[in-house]
Amino acid sequence: MTTQRSTEPGQPPRPAAGSDISVIVATRNRPRQIAACLRALSAQTYPRDRFDVIVVDDGGDLSLAPAMATFRAQLRLQLVEQTNGGPARARNTGAKHATGPLLAFVDDDCEPSPGWLAALQAHFQQCPDRALGGRTVNALPANAYSSASQLVVDYLYEHQAAASVRNGERAPAAAPFFASNNLAVPAALFDAVGGFDESFPLAAGEDREFCDRWQAYGYRLLVAPDAVVQHAHALSFKTFWRQQMNYGRGAYRLRKARSARGAAAMGFEPLSFYGRLVTYPIRAPRHRSALLLAALILVSQVAIVLGYVFEMRRRP
Repeated sequence: MTTQRSTEPGQPPRPAAGSDISVIVATRNRPRQIAACLRALSAQTYPRDRFDVIVVDDGGDLSLAPAMATFRAQLRLQLVEQTNGGPARARNTGAKHATGPLLAFVDDDCEPSPGWLAALQAHFQQCPDRALGGRTVNALPANAYSSASQLVVDYLYEHQAAASVRNGERAPAAAPFFASNNLAVPAALFDAVGGFDESFPLAAGEDREFCDRWQAYGYRLLVAPDAVVQHAHALSFKTFWRQQMNYGRGAYRLRKARSARGAAAMGFEPLSFYGRLVTYPIRAPRHRSALLLAALILVSQVAIVLGYVFEMRRRP
């Protein structure tokens, strides 16, 4: 990171250039999705003159100008272009152009609820040295692959919350990681820990690595359940399989990154963890096609293992 900000832990930084929050959206060749995301940001209840939006085009071939033109009069909007370097590098690029003391990261295929920024700001004011993770809702419930993908993340969040209670720590700050499609971080501390690890080239594992390193620095995570985004990531079997394979590749890179900085080796969960994961849709009656979703989650675990092995052989 080249941009430097400084603050004492526990003290909120001063707003810069009249902005409370800088929203950072990394994108590549998805003008339709970025338009939907910007439309949702323009509908925020938080005052528009108190936040800015930085869209980072990660070396895309499609122009974003037409999609963004409609919103330039509604938002404090900035487009930054870079050669293709992956989402981790794109988010770091956005952070370098940010002015607000709070960085709010959201993906281009997400539509934040109207109260998203207001909720993040309220939590930031109460806990100015925490990384905040909002609640992500699958916006495509009829797409079984999208539903299964989100269910895996939901299960991980719920599993960690239950583990925190069992360990006597009822505060929801003990989450292991937050997905980067709904993540807010104090800007000064984002710089202090080094931002996202740009050696992660895929949208897989870079958020887990950041949260892992964040906690290694002694900072904590805080769940912000009222900061909601709708995630409209349409998947087919092919793209679902590739996504889960990439998660496995990211898991191996995370293991190597921890080893490189001298952290304790990552342990694997017991078999009961995976049994509960696969049966999670069946035990959660709110989901239709529970058996299909359970089968897809089983497929996802196979793909993750294969992705892990692939990356291990590729990067011994």
